[in-house]
Amino acid sequence: MTALNGRPTAAELVAAVAEFLEGDVRANTSGSVNFHALVAANVLRTVERELLDTTSADAVAALEKLGYACEDTLAAAIRAGDLDVRGTELMATLRTLVAHRLAISHPGYDRPEGAPR
Repeated sequence: MTALNGRPTAAELVAAVAEFLEGDVRANTSGSVNFHALVAANVLRTVERELLDTTSADAVAALEKLGYACEDTLAAAIRAGDLDVRGTELMATLRTLVAHRLAISHPGYDRPEGAPR
């Protein structure tokens, strides 16, 4: 889907800068500059995944099913002892929330070692 602002989209711009850092900058630097280019590229890839995210609706729906508007209110309820922490609905919601976060911050982490990416 193309954003209302046209092309390139924010995700495309972020991806282009990440590619520049991963390619040209890293190929022509060493030491701490090379490392910081890698870190910056990884940050941009995370932002790109956030911009392209299509799974946040699942996380929001899981929270709403338990009656919470956001993770902060759910966490406060857990800390206050308002929920059965062994309840299957809560555990399913937590799994959904963690899977969503991992898909953005560390894609492929949920796959068993050696599984194709």
